[in-house]
Amino acid sequence: MEYRIVDNRIEVSGVECLDLDLTLDCGQAFRWEKQEDGSYSGVAGGYFLNVYKKGDVLVFNNTDAEAFENFWKHYFDLERDYAEICGRLKKDSLLSSTIDTYYGIRILNQDSWEALCSFVISQQNNIKRIKLIISRLCRAYGEELEGGYFTFPSAERLSALTVEDFEALGTGYRAKYLERLSKAVASGEVDLKKIKALPLEEARRELLNIYGVGVKVANCALLFGFEFYGAFPVDVWMKRVMEYYPNGLPECFNGIEGIAQQYLFHWARNNL
Repeated sequence: MEYRIVDNRIEVSGVECLDLDLTLDCGQAFRWEKQEDGSYSGVAGGYFLNVYKKGDVLVFNNTDAEAFENFWKHYFDLERDYAEICGRLKKDSLLSSTIDTYYGIRILNQDSWEALCSFVISQQNNIKRIKLIISRLCRAYGEELEGGYFTFPSAERLSALTVEDFEALGTGYRAKYLERLSKAVASGEVDLKKIKALPLEEARRELLNIYGVGVKVANCALLFGFEFYGAFPVDVWMKRVMEYYPNGLPECFNGIEGIAQQYLFHWARNNL
């Protein structure tokens, strides 16, 4: 991977296996919106970004070298060899052709707090509605950035809210979960940095101790917000996929089960 700075944008070359549609609009993150020109605009880590691909070049608009080096490079996981990962996964017969069809799915390294809140909101919800609720949350309690975009509010900010405040955003029964979660994280009762440093199974147990967090939410948060690539979220689609693996997941998935899951999920949604 190499990059050069051109005015207020950064042009990155040498990035393999990154399709913006498959990565930013697949349900792992909820704050990216596709623009009329095909680019994506969104906020993560307190930064606004517009990003698009120009041939084989990945272009980061409205940013600088400091933000790219300190945040965006890791957020898009640009230094991980996804070509090698995909090669490993293709040893599985089901994924062999699937990866070719959906090549370019990449796991984003999201903020733990934002990911956990987002997947609590995602329970029994569709992507359009999840995005709407999170947009309301950020607009009401986040900090305003350029162009009418807002940061994701901190646990400390949200800890002052009541259940009724969360309900006013359209969160429904999830309001009581968010109210308790915000207070627990803000007070240190739930230490997200500590959880991120634990082994996978221990981290999962810690998340499952949180009010309103079930197995699916825990695994989604672990994969998309805590950098546990071995986490394997299972929903109704993945339950159907698991029928193809009666003896369990193949050895080539070891340690990257979550990346395999994303390809299997896309295959299931389009073929089952």
